[in-house]
Amino acid sequence: MTNMLPIQVQNLGVIYGRNRVLRDVSITLEPGQVYALLGRNGSGKTSLVRCLLGWQRPSEGRVRMFGEKAWASRHRAMEKVGVVQESPSIPGGMRVSQVLQFCSRLSSTWDAASVARRIERAGISHNSMAAFLSKGQKAQLALALALGKGPELLILDDPTLGLDAVARRAFFEILVTELADRGVSVFLTTHDLSGVEGIADRVGILNGGRLLLNESMESLKASIRRLSWRSSLEMGSSLNGLQVLRSTHHPWGEEALVAGLDEATILRLRQTGAEAEALDLEGLFIAMVDERKEVRA
Repeated sequence: MTNMLPIQVQNLGVIYGRNRVLRDVSITLEPGQVYALLGRNGSGKTSLVRCLLGWQRPSEGRVRMFGEKAWASRHRAMEKVGVVQESPSIPGGMRVSQVLQFCSRLSSTWDAASVARRIERAGISHNSMAAFLSKGQKAQLALALALGKGPELLILDDPTLGLDAVARRAFFEILVTELADRGVSVFLTTHDLSGVEGIADRVGILNGGRLLLNESMESLKASIRRLSWRSSLEMGSSLNGLQVLRSTHHPWGEEALVAGLDEATILRLRQTGAEAEALDLEGLFIAMVDERKEVRA
């Protein structure tokens, strides 16, 4: 495998007419890393993926895959990339065996045996018509096809959207198996927070075209807390020097999402009367992007 960075996004901006959908976004994906990009509908995730794949030219900044400019050299860069989209483009008029045969002609590194094993593990018959597969089976077939050429990078654009809980779990189980076996790098956009929490090395939260958060999963779990305190408490000086990601006023008091906390600081804050709550990925995401809250920071 190449040692170049699979993905390097620097100061990316995308503008449609008068509408700016991405502003100053910078993301780096290290070899073998899994990066999960989270965001609500309309946050700019799809535009970012289109720029990554060289399907769209950035208005500002630059995007590179394996050192190649995604827009100018997408054909060379894409030789190392497998893609699974939200709605896989699988010809419905073909049987699964015909789809596999067609895709095998598109790659000089196609591994027919490994693809067949993945299809079998997913319980998909080679004789089935692609049009009659369930949504979950289509997603697993798309993943098998993306892995068929032995990519160094997988780009998964909300691949489990619309799947039921069982199908989502099956998809991520297959993905985890492939990650363990191959060490492939993964860039994943998703709404399925529970599915990625156990596999992502790094997480980004995109909202309103801006990257609000770009941290390792380990750092998120260890150092971010939701602090809350009654209005009668004076907490201004206690928060000095801390990274306040977001603060909110409530009728009962104040709340802040704070990063970079160590155990000693958490203990000190609790001694002042504040409550410090650890968050899972879903709780953190909601706290960051819930537009119904009155944001003061």
